[in-house]
Amino acid sequence: MTATPAIGARTAGPDLLRSVFRRHAAGVAVITAARGGRPVGFTATSLTSVSAEPPMVSFGIGAGASSWPAIRETGHVGVHILGEHQRELAATFARSGADRFGAPTAWHEGPEGVPVLDGTLAWMVCRIVARVPAGDHRLVLAEAVAGDPGGEGRPLLYQGGRFNALRD
Repeated sequence: MTATPAIGARTAGPDLLRSVFRRHAAGVAVITAARGGRPVGFTATSLTSVSAEPPMVSFGIGAGASSWPAIRETGHVGVHILGEHQRELAATFARSGADRFGAPTAWHEGPEGVPVLDGTLAWMVCRIVARVPAGDHRLVLAEAVAGDPGGEGRPLLYQGGRFNALRD
């Protein structure tokens, strides 16, 4: 039997990857860190649970991202799961050049000096255990050391290039 190309098939590349993942719904997280006593952070939709024992997560960050130097140098990061009520917060942390920690962003210094965002559905402070080159990104593996899963609300999603809410 000979394989026939699928109708509409395209050669793989950045445009194909972006187009495919616009169809994928992902939870929205904000990753934070401190660099030189200043908070930094970015919106991530690549957060993944990796291991329960030890409790480990992964996320991707572009090697050219403004937050990469802090993530490259720090030992700990904050991982925040955003709720539907935090679309503006997600957009702020996704926007290049934004004052991400200025008003109205509410945050405090958490364990290991990591900036912890207030009002999220859940957060963890994680110790970075590896930074793996992956094309134009870095895959960061981090082990949870503290956290709080007690926030109220429903998760924020990212799909089709927009922040969305769950529908029943």
